[in-house]
Amino acid sequence: MTTSPTPTQITLHKISKTLEIEFDSGERFCLPCEYLRVFSPSAEVRGQGNPQLVLGKENVTILSIEPVGHYAVTLLFSDGHRTGIYSWDTLYELGKHQAHHWQTYLEKVKWIKNH
Repeated sequence: MTTSPTPTQITLHKISKTLEIEFDSGERFCLPCEYLRVFSPSAEVRGQGNPQLVLGKENVTILSIEPVGHYAVTLLFSDGHRTGIYSWDTLYELGKHQAHHWQTYLEKVKWIKNH
């Protein structure tokens, strides 16, 4: 059984609106608050296998990071959203595949704005 990397450090950069996560694998990701908000693992966003497209979060920030056991964090966003539990696996996956996820999101946003 392979285990996913575990964060060794999580740093909120308020000015750049990013969450920097360093993993025990040596990998480090800087994830924008907007990205983390629109890809929240909450049921509200992810739904029943039919993800909702979250718009208008360009200026959202993270107000606090709350630990959930030894396996996750909850992020409190400036728009009041706080229901997503970001497991270490989720944070790693969001970091590892950030470029792909973000490009897909931008294409969906563009499609909606043009239709």
